[in-house]
Amino acid sequence: MSNARRPPRRAIAAVIVLPVVLVAGCTSSPPAGPPQGEAVPPTVSTSTSGKPTATSTAGSGSGTSSGPASTTATTSAPAVTTLLGGLDRPWSIAMLPDGSGLISARNTGEVHHVAAPGASSPPVVVGRLPIGRTSGEGGLLGLAVRADFETDPVVYAYYSTENDNRIAALPWADGRLGAPKVIFSGIPRGTNHNGGRIAFGPDGYLYVGTGEAGDTSLAQNLGSLGGKILRLTPAGEPAPGNPFGGSPIWSYGHRNVQGLAWDSQKRLWASEFGADTHDELNLIEPGRNYGWPEVEGRATDKNFVDPVAQWSPSEMSPSGITIGPDGAVYIAALRGQSVWRVPINDDGTAGTPSRHLEGTYGRLRDLHFVSADRVWILTNNGTDDRLLSLPAASLGVS
Repeated sequence: MSNARRPPRRAIAAVIVLPVVLVAGCTSSPPAGPPQGEAVPPTVSTSTSGKPTATSTAGSGSGTSSGPASTTATTSAPAVTTLLGGLDRPWSIAMLPDGSGLISARNTGEVHHVAAPGASSPPVVVGRLPIGRTSGEGGLLGLAVRADFETDPVVYAYYSTENDNRIAALPWADGRLGAPKVIFSGIPRGTNHNGGRIAFGPDGYLYVGTGEAGDTSLAQNLGSLGGKILRLTPAGEPAPGNPFGGSPIWSYGHRNVQGLAWDSQKRLWASEFGADTHDELNLIEPGRNYGWPEVEGRATDKNFVDPVAQWSPSEMSPSGITIGPDGAVYIAALRGQSVWRVPINDDGTAGTPSRHLEGTYGRLRDLHFVSADRVWILTNNGTDDRLLSLPAASLGVS
């Protein structure tokens, strides 16, 4: 569509990155520490055993290991409720001001509306995006709404076509979504690594996590939208104050960003899939280079930003993240089939991560606290996935 933005055509010459090749292996010993005076981010490669019990049916999955870098929840999880079932790879939770939520289904392009806790209305499909769905990880991915939704009721969606990934704005009226208007297009699409998480920041701008679509060279290329975090106006233009002039790019050197959240200090946190050695939780700073594909995980190289915490992919494979009522970062893990709680310090360093719900519901895609004592979680196991409501205590909320 003519009103959609296209990717920048040339790189920004003002930033020159000298590649540093690091061959990382998965070992039991931590890599070399950071320069003196800097805190060492946690490396989590194993966890202790133990699973909370739930009163609802549990998904398949298992995994037991041990190690000093994490702790495991022992709190029972009563009153687990399935709010919505029969989903085909659900991907995103977006909360509306009335306490209800919108759920995206990756493979069908459908958006489901789930009533607020305590309401009696059944879930209903309220719209469908025109996705181009063949194979792999593309489809309808992230959903987002602005803080002023009540006065300007518009829902934003990130989805795949046959040629690209793009973002559309959809008006919300009478409990239904209207026709999508494409506001931004040209994000590289691949079989894998499509990114897809979108969220409005406390500054009112739309942040977009993209993947490098399987082409690792895109992550370091400032002329490409792949492997980046973007920052846009609600109309889809590069936001004022972006670090590379008129470019929508906010940060780069990412492999596949699928989680975005802000803490009480308005700091942006992002989860990122690694390849073979380390998945990451990153504290995002504008204009900075997060290393992929030159490095994976912590490199202690001044040219790149190290993750605040890192995990073995078998323990994590992170997707959606949220900030809990206790200020910790909570991460939905796919391959790790868990929720990880990461306490965050005032200086931006992380405390010891803890693992919760390990294997209880299988792969987990997204989560959101709907109150101080309840959390919604999306499973991601196949064509009969669920939106669950659980006690916050089952995730170790303190």
